[in-house]
Amino acid sequence: MKPKVLVTREVFDETLQYLAGHCDVESNQGDMPLDTAGLARRLADKAGVICSLTDRIDGELVQRCPGLKVVSNIAVGYNNIDVAACSARNIMVTNTPGVLDDSTADLAWTLMLATARRLTEVEGNIRSGQWQGWQLKQWLGVDVHHATLGILGMGRIGQAIARRALGFDMRVIYHNRTRVAADIEQRLAATYAGKDELLAQADFLILQVPYSPQTHHLIGACELKKMKPGAILINSTRGGVVDDAALIQALTDGTIRAAGLDVFENEPRLNPGFLTLKNVVLTPHIGSSTEATRRAMAMTAARNAVAALVGGVPPNLLNPEVVR
Repeated sequence: MKPKVLVTREVFDETLQYLAGHCDVESNQGDMPLDTAGLARRLADKAGVICSLTDRIDGELVQRCPGLKVVSNIAVGYNNIDVAACSARNIMVTNTPGVLDDSTADLAWTLMLATARRLTEVEGNIRSGQWQGWQLKQWLGVDVHHATLGILGMGRIGQAIARRALGFDMRVIYHNRTRVAADIEQRLAATYAGKDELLAQADFLILQVPYSPQTHHLIGACELKKMKPGAILINSTRGGVVDDAALIQALTDGTIRAAGLDVFENEPRLNPGFLTLKNVVLTPHIGSSTEATRRAMAMTAARNAVAALVGGVPPNLLNPEVVR
């Protein structure tokens, strides 16, 4: 008998076809978000779940799913999953690293360029019919080339962001919990800096750290005040890493120049203060949202789940202690 698997949100046809070759699949192709009760009910007889970052997999839920063997997240981040609770019940947890690095780095750069050149403002000016023609001092932005790029979090995506800076002749500084290897620094022309030094020197600060209790409000009012008045903040990692209320205040009073944001606290419930600001570019958590990348993420999650359910070790296992 094939193991039963729940896919909590809509996925691509090839993902379902692959899963069907190995599992008895129930899929939420209607793509309606499942509340906790609905998720628990559907998982009661399942051996595996392929979930998204909108699904909360916590200790209470896994207690109600005695047959669950694997939680496969379609995301590189996994703050929606209580990994410790899963480990306590010998449930494998997996994610989808690697396949989204370049697309996410591209989006960070999109936000940086759009914010530097005030694209939201200038497009709005054209669409509203206000543009009256060229003027020398109209819509002055800031240069990206030759500026100092600060990267907070130098993992795979942070490094992909730094690689792109080489073509813009930027000075790259970074801060990370652990300094990266010297050969990586040399290849990226990147220099390690303390956090305060990073904040003080960066013309553009890109955040690329996972969300956790340790990184909650990593950038708050205190950190924003340490940044240059002309600096631009880019958050393309996870909501909660930035104190959104403090950022709105900093953007309002000119503590920093502008921000480009793909993620928010309590999303999709956006702090309405952002909507009153002209010096912020907003996108709806689309960092990995290219067709090729999202297809690869879904298939990676499916392969992780199948590997776990047929007795193997998933390639992207987050809690290897459960199979030792």
